[in-house]
Amino acid sequence: MYSVGNEELLMLHKIAFLCSRKVPDGVAAKARRWADEQREQGRCVISGYHSPLEKEVFCRLLLGAQPIIVAMAQGLRRIDPEWERHISAGRLLVISRYAESVTHPCESKCYQRNRMMMDLADQAVIAHASPGGKLELLCATYPDKVILL
Repeated sequence: MYSVGNEELLMLHKIAFLCSRKVPDGVAAKARRWADEQREQGRCVISGYHSPLEKEVFCRLLLGAQPIIVAMAQGLRRIDPEWERHISAGRLLVISRYAESVTHPCESKCYQRNRMMMDLADQAVIAHASPGGKLELLCATYPDKVILL
């Protein structure tokens, strides 16, 4: 595994947050409330922050001071410059199972990234898993960790 940032965050209790790209009405509002609660409670959240709702949750989490882990489905070559201050503060860790030469995420890499997150996390909160999708399949593999939002 490759990383940039505070690797000690891996020792914390971690909650994975995952969501399919398309979500039914009402899911986004629940996810926003959940993200605000995690931020206020100082809980460490790990996610790929890749789907639109995952990105929104990430933005809400960045408003706090709690630890955050970003799991990427590509190499760590292009880390968002906006993240630098959070990395420097020791509250952000960016991880990947891929070398810098891997420059684009694909469906297979995203699935493997999500699997890595599930292995690292103590719990997994699923905002929405599309029926028949890869996320639903992944959740079935980790039934003891999954909490539906």
